[in-house]
Amino acid sequence: MSVLDPLSHALAAVVAATHAGLSALGADPASGTTWVLCIAVIVVVVRTALLPLTVHSVRQAHAAARARPQLQALAKEFRNKRDPESLRAFAAGRRRIAAEHGMSRWGVVPVLAQVPIWLALYHLLTGVAAGVPVGAVNAGLVASLGAATLLGVPLAGRGYLGAGGVHLVVVTGLALAAALLSFVTQRYFVAPNTVLTDVPDAVASAQRLMPGISALSLVVAGGFVPVALLVYWVCNSAWTMGQSAIVARRFPTPGSPAAIRRERVGAVDTR
Repeated sequence: MSVLDPLSHALAAVVAATHAGLSALGADPASGTTWVLCIAVIVVVVRTALLPLTVHSVRQAHAAARARPQLQALAKEFRNKRDPESLRAFAAGRRRIAAEHGMSRWGVVPVLAQVPIWLALYHLLTGVAAGVPVGAVNAGLVASLGAATLLGVPLAGRGYLGAGGVHLVVVTGLALAAALLSFVTQRYFVAPNTVLTDVPDAVASAQRLMPGISALSLVVAGGFVPVALLVYWVCNSAWTMGQSAIVARRFPTPGSPAAIRRERVGAVDTR
């Protein structure tokens, strides 16, 4: 038994309930459209459940940005002081600044807490696509997914080659769609909302390369994962892009290019 089984079974229950609901409304249980809707619903459910963690992460990013000038000044003040008394004073100063701006020492926990959920989703979709029942997604639903197709391509199929031209076009299209959504999100919403002032050159370079690396990794992975998981990646990437756009435009990180642009637009609007 895997430690991810409770999460996988909870997600499987959402999929099974959605499938049953759509079938009760007259949808074909083995239709690709029905299963694509099931995948879209699980994205909506999971991302909605994670919104409190997202809000917390945004607030922590804002707090860290507001505290950065004071932390840099403190670090400069104690740069060459290594005696015990100075180290204690430095630590006390950091705690004071963190408390003043509402920074939490557990700020990274919300991000880490999401990892098991993504792994459980991957385990669920890949397992079911491989013909393995998971929780409420029983053998009947596994067979239903196995018979479902998207534009003639089995949702349980995988890989770019070996199943004809239509298969290649559909899988490539899904992989490129997920990659494009990821690139746009990283390049136009995440990067402008990130403060790179005074960060090491290596970190800044890695940040600039991230959009391309993220997109390329999705294209490469698209040749190995089930089509059902590619559908999930497209839906999830679309949600991420929309969410990132709202954060960057409405709640930009102080000091970031997005925040500076928003201030300039506000100044123009008030003239």
